[in-house]
Amino acid sequence: MFENPWMRLTRHEATAPTGLRAEYVVMRPQNMSVGVLPIHEDGTITLVGQQRFALMNWSWEMPEGGAPFDEDPLEGAKRELAEETGLEAAHWHEALKTEMSNSVTDERAMAWLAWGLTPVPIAPDPTEIIRVARVPFGDLLREIGNGAVRDMFTVATALRAYHMAREGALPPELAKALLSGL
Repeated sequence: MFENPWMRLTRHEATAPTGLRAEYVVMRPQNMSVGVLPIHEDGTITLVGQQRFALMNWSWEMPEGGAPFDEDPLEGAKRELAEETGLEAAHWHEALKTEMSNSVTDERAMAWLAWGLTPVPIAPDPTEIIRVARVPFGDLLREIGNGAVRDMFTVATALRAYHMAREGALPPELAKALLSGL
């Protein structure tokens, strides 16, 4: 039906699970969605803010973007971290694998937690104006709770990070820093 560098739409005549004929339209991204929640030693998180076209709103979210299917998703996440925040990380821990909205798309996403952060040259996408903010992890969780942070990929990854910190799935000092401001 439609194709551009970011997605294609496909139409499918099918039989629904009920046996009735149905038409399905599927949005098929041309990339794997990748994201990273950058965690500083003091338990603060780096977020990026940008204008999002689809909902015509400003969105605070973790650094995220697309990795071509022939690229290692982790390499894509590392690239997005550097491009959007000017940071690189010494340590990476896979946090999440998701299906983003499986009723209308086959989009898949992977997210990591990253720490041991150091500055690198920032290289923003020429179509984006990005603001970078460093906030306490507890503030991020509160902003998710009050609806100010709505990007589902960020919400899911932040809640996963909280769970991992509480359940001992992160290095003890990192978990302590994340949970200290709650």
